[in-house]
Amino acid sequence: MHFEEKFHSPLDPNAGPWHKGLTKYHWFVLVVAALGWLFDTMDQQLFNLARRPAITELITPKVDRDAPEPTPDQAKAAAAELAKDIDKYGGITTSVFMVGWALGGLFFGILGDRIGRAKTMLFTILIYSIFTGLSALSVGVVDFACYRFLTGLGVGGEFAVGVSLVAEVMPDRARPFALGWLQALSAVGNMTAALIAIVLGKLEEAKAIGGAWRIMFIIGTLPALLAIVIRSRLKEPERWQKVAKSEDGALPGAEPKLGSLRELFGNPRWRKNTIVGMLLAFSGVVGLWGIGFFSFDLIRLIFRRHFEAQGLSPEAIKGQLTFWTGITSLVQNAGGFLGIYAFSRVTAVIGRKPAFAISYVIAMISTAFTFWFVGNIFGFADIFWMVPVMGFCQLTLFGGFAIYFPELFPTRLRSTGTSFCYNVGRLVAAVGPTALGLLTSEVYGRYKSVDAALPFRYAGVTMSAVFLIGLAVLPFAPETKGKPLPE
Repeated sequence: MHFEEKFHSPLDPNAGPWHKGLTKYHWFVLVVAALGWLFDTMDQQLFNLARRPAITELITPKVDRDAPEPTPDQAKAAAAELAKDIDKYGGITTSVFMVGWALGGLFFGILGDRIGRAKTMLFTILIYSIFTGLSALSVGVVDFACYRFLTGLGVGGEFAVGVSLVAEVMPDRARPFALGWLQALSAVGNMTAALIAIVLGKLEEAKAIGGAWRIMFIIGTLPALLAIVIRSRLKEPERWQKVAKSEDGALPGAEPKLGSLRELFGNPRWRKNTIVGMLLAFSGVVGLWGIGFFSFDLIRLIFRRHFEAQGLSPEAIKGQLTFWTGITSLVQNAGGFLGIYAFSRVTAVIGRKPAFAISYVIAMISTAFTFWFVGNIFGFADIFWMVPVMGFCQLTLFGGFAIYFPELFPTRLRSTGTSFCYNVGRLVAAVGPTALGLLTSEVYGRYKSVDAALPFRYAGVTMSAVFLIGLAVLPFAPETKGKPLPE
């Protein structure tokens, strides 16, 4: 049974709040798309929180009880080498995940235009759920990276079809606000992952469980249940159905238009929009995934010494670090939720380009400030004000991507174009985590003897300059505020 879709619901621009006049089906589409993206980001964030303990366990050599006891100097050198490898492989596995994300986004973005938004969303949710769960079975870095790559395929595809679906179903006046809420709820997915990490961290500290990172990935299979709802009730948008029917009636031999990369790059207007969107996304994605989400690793480094000085057992230290990285994720994404919502309100008044300009500037300043000062001013208390401010500033950009990218392309290319901007930007941005890892381990690694956190601090501040790329692209971007979706 389907809800009735009233696509052409007339809404007077002066008729009160943006949601006035929306039908039950409008709300159903928004809720389903938002849940799909919420669970998607939950699985992403579970990886960020589990990355360091997973890599640590997977690359730490097993103790040979028959081997002679190492000297203190040998043990110290081995620990330093292990820490260096953890930084390196953490960056590499994140980059592999992002490559999968980008390639999956491209494939499923085109598929979303060709076979429909609802069908494609179903496939992407099943893929990212199943392979997140399989990540719990990893026995080494290689298979762990393979599972992350396959998870990324599904994760990357969900965004473009979700925002295209909402953009095409919602009336013009409600569209930017609905998309803003869809993206804001992605921060709730990140916060859900943080709560999971906090609970598991406490259980691990109490020795009630072991291998909390594996349990995190098992929990990540739950979004597959949403696929049942999508399969039974969600319809394709009326806009897409009309375009698909017109293509079905095209003359034999005519060039297909749905999801056509040739048209996307052959038409000067769509080509320019694609390049602009891709560079905007590249800057924001590197800022968040190449810097911002490594704040968890930085927090672990900063506060490990504190817990070691207290004489806690290794299990207790592991649990405490899992707990505090969960807290860091929770407050960072609480700030992100407010930042995404703020973008949707500000852009409705001043336009897309000015809102993006403000967001890139504050993202750069807050990221550099946080990486340089967190833990050095008020200790643990810095987590509760620096990190949420950084999350607010970085994630405002992603509220902009959800609103802006669907407005750049016609219905026949909307999922393809949105996906290309977001995911090719992410493919190029996959160098970000690897660059951060190499800066930390190779360029600034010599400062580790002074303070284990210093290499991460220097690397984060250095890479904050990436936000300037997004700022430089804005003069070439079209302003879409107040305009209908292109056809």
